[in-house]
Amino acid sequence: MNIRKTPRRVVLAGIAACCFTACSPSPDTNSTSGKPVVVTTTTMVTDIVRSIAGDDVIVQPLMGPTVDPHLWKPGQEDIQHLQKADVIFYSGLHLEGKMADILERLHSQGRKVHALADALTESDIIRADDQPDPHIWGDASQWAKGARLAGEKLAAALPDKAASIRERAAATEKALTEAHTRLKEMAATLPVEKRVLVTSHDAFRYFGRAYGFEVIGVQGISTVSEAALADMARIVDIVKKRGVKAVFVESSVSHATIERISKDTGARIGGELFSDALGRPGDMLTIGDRKVDKGTTAGMLEANMNTIVEALK
Repeated sequence: MNIRKTPRRVVLAGIAACCFTACSPSPDTNSTSGKPVVVTTTTMVTDIVRSIAGDDVIVQPLMGPTVDPHLWKPGQEDIQHLQKADVIFYSGLHLEGKMADILERLHSQGRKVHALADALTESDIIRADDQPDPHIWGDASQWAKGARLAGEKLAAALPDKAASIRERAAATEKALTEAHTRLKEMAATLPVEKRVLVTSHDAFRYFGRAYGFEVIGVQGISTVSEAALADMARIVDIVKKRGVKAVFVESSVSHATIERISKDTGARIGGELFSDALGRPGDMLTIGDRKVDKGTTAGMLEANMNTIVEALK
């Protein structure tokens, strides 16, 4: 259970206390369709769970495209979804920090609450400023481990559907592993000296480690605090000295700091990358003779790589 021990926030604690003392989880399924309800947090988690669950469950996502999970706070309806869920999947490693108290309480009640990050070993996890970096989906091969864990937990929760769930989980893991190979091939078309990725915040360390990029984020691994002027000045100096051709904004983070760096250095905005949220399902991009869906984790990663490589050539 990857839950951060954080100081309790008055509003969230009050909402949680109200919900968890007034309600008790039903032992039966909560969906009017008779299917179990599985609640997911981020769009990356939702994508994995939907691909594994198929039509065997009702998937109830809490966050949508462009939502920054570092800053997102659950409302009353979200907490009700969590309370009624048969199974809950979240990303972990502090990503959903403002949900920590609620997830901790549900877990202590014996509810089925699972972090996909639990699939990683200590050696898999990148640490920055003495904090675990939660952006593991940036490496498709690591996120594939999360898919395997989700399959195992969902199969255990629904033993009568276990065979079909395990089959879809294996297919999802395979699709991510194959995407990992394509991403490495795409990165290899860019000379190593040009693989310098400047972004709004430090969300691409796993991506950089997996695909050979030096990653420079203006903010740290979280977007909770504003970028310091000293950090911006440092990035400006790096971009100028290294002759970086392009810098990148992110879909779920304010564009202001990168736009300022672009203006101060002359480096162009290379495009918008998906960092902490996927694109909208069905938003397709043609790469060579293939079409990728930006609303899936594999498709989002390939869209990001295509944007980066084209801008830095």
